[in-house]
This record gives sequence, structure tokens and C-alpha cells, in this order.
Amino acid sequence: MHGLGNDFVVVDATGELKDWSPSAKEASFLQDRRFGIGADQLLILYPSTVADLRMAIYNADGSEVEMCGNGIRCCALFARKLGLVNSDEMTVETLAGIKKPVIVGEEVRVDMGAPSYDGIAVPPPEGLDLPPMTCVSMGNPHAVFFVEDVERFPVEKWGPLVERHPMFPNRTNVEFAEKVSENVIRMRVWERGAGITMACGTGSCATFVAACLNKLARGEGKIILDGGELTIAWAGEGNSVFMTGPAAEVYCGEITL
Repeated sequence: MHGLGNDFVVVDATGELKDWSPSAKEASFLQDRRFGIGADQLLILYPSTVADLRMAIYNADGSEVEMCGNGIRCCALFARKLGLVNSDEMTVETLAGIKKPVIVGEEVRVDMGAPSYDGIAVPPPEGLDLPPMTCVSMGNPHAVFFVEDVERFPVEKWGPLVERHPMFPNRTNVEFAEKVSENVIRMRVWERGAGITMACGTGSCATFVAACLNKLARGEGKIILDGGELTIAWAGEGNSVFMTGPAAEVYCGEITL
């Protein structure tokens, strides 16, 4: 499946696979674009005792992470199609808390919960010639930089240097963004453990929050990604961020580990 080109291997582990926990080697193999299936992340749906389902997320390097915004939209459609839930509204347990996706036509709207942040205009990581950043958590970490020309910005150079900088002991996702018009932000992303991807749902939420904190946007707006657009709404401190966007199935199949 994919959400705006951010692609996933999605596994139903609510039945006979409910006790399966992939090793880093297995997770990496499934996401390998030459020797496996190929994806930015591996998503696994398990039974949950506190929600309708539990979603586990593994990066291409095999590391497990807290949350994936594009991924939860895909999982919502996947779960509805397979009958794992019987409603267009559902709750999904993640390492970042319980999220609440709602299927609306061909799109999915997700209550991503309230963000947390460490203030704006944070000095860039030591030794890196970058503008000030805004650090936002959507249950997973993001460092957002606003730049003058995001299309020409060398994301592939600076992304990995920020991701693995010592000031981020658990590493971080990195977003580079530019305001293009009122409540419209263009964003490119370097995802922790995955590299450059065509879209990032939590990154879009974090970027819109950062834009609001920096008085570049407010209320509801669009985040333009390499793979398309997401609508993000945030009413300010203490309120949930709502993300709305598409998700699509590419194909179904089986693979032997």
C-alpha cells in the first residue's frame, strides 16, 4: 500500500501470526526493493486489549518506531477491507498512544493527538550550517527547518547529519519546509531509518505545527509533499492535530521468510 508514494508492506497478524515479532533482519528483508518486496516501512496489525487493533512499525533498517501517519491511513483501509473492524471509525494502538482514524470516502482523517514541542528558533545542531529549527513531537521526534528554496535544498546531505547528530540520542526525523502561500507549506523529508521518502504524515503534522508556532500558518492548511498533498488542521496548544489524506492498495500476495 502507499500514502502519497510513501509505501508500505502491510501484514495482517491478527490471526495465526499474532505471536510473530520480526527480527531486524526479517523486517529489512521484506522492505528490500531488490531481494524482498520493497517499502519505506513495514506495518503489522495485531490484536489489541485497549483498542480495535495494534499497529507495529518497522523502518527499512529494521528499527521499530513509534508512529507513522501515512501508514495508519493505509492500515485503516486495510483493516476495513479485511473485516478486522466493522466500522469506518476505529481506534489503533501505537507506541505513540491510541490514534483514531476515520474513513471518509477515499480519504482517511486521523486524530493524531496533541503535539509537544520544545519552543521555536532552537539553535541548529552544533557544527551544522543550518537555520534555527523547531523541534516537535507527534509521538515521534521531528526537527523542522524553514529554508528559502526547499526544491533546491540538499536534503540528502543535511538530513542524515541531523538525524544522527548527538543532540538526538534516539535519532530524529528531519523536515525542510518553505511557505509558498497562505496556509500552504512545501515540505521535503528525511525519515529516521528510511531516508528520503515521498511523503511523511507525522512529519506533515509536525511541520504545520511548526509553521503555526512560527506564525507562517494557522488553523488549517495544506502540506505539499513529493507524492501529493495532505490537509492538516490544528487549533493551537492543547488541541489534537487532524490529518486528512488518501491511501491506496497496490497489490496483495504472499512471501516466505
